[in-house]
Amino acid sequence: QVQVVESGGGLVQPGGSLRLSCAASGTIFTINTMGWYRQAPGKQRELVAAFTSGGGTNYADSVKGRFTISRDNVKNMVYLQMNSLKPEDTAVYYCNAKLTRDYWGQGTQVTVSS
Repeated sequence: QVQVVESGGGLVQPGGSLRLSCAASGTIFTINTMGWYRQAPGKQRELVAAFTSGGGTNYADSVKGRFTISRDNVKNMVYLQMNSLKPEDTAVYYCNAKLTRDYWGQGTQVTVSS
C-alpha cells in the first residue's frame, strides 16, 4: 500500500509565494516519476509540473518562470515552490506518484486572493 500526502496550501495575496510538499510512503520499490497537478472549480485536472522518467521536468506554460519543482529521492518527497502567485492559480493541488500505477494525494487548497 502506498500513501501520498500533500501539505503547504493556504491563502495568499497576489504576488505572494507558497511552498507545497508531498511525501510518498508505504511499500515503495521504485517511483518512476512524481509531479503536481491542479484542478480549479469547473475545470479539468491539469499538469502543473512534473519530473519525467528521464529525469527532466515538465511545466505548464502558465507557470513557467514562476513555479519550481524539486525532489528528495531519499525521502520520496517532491516540492513545488510557487512564486508570483496569481488569482488564476487558485485550485486544489494534487501530488501524483507513478509506480506500477498512479497514486494521488487528497489535495491541498491554494487560494490566491486579496
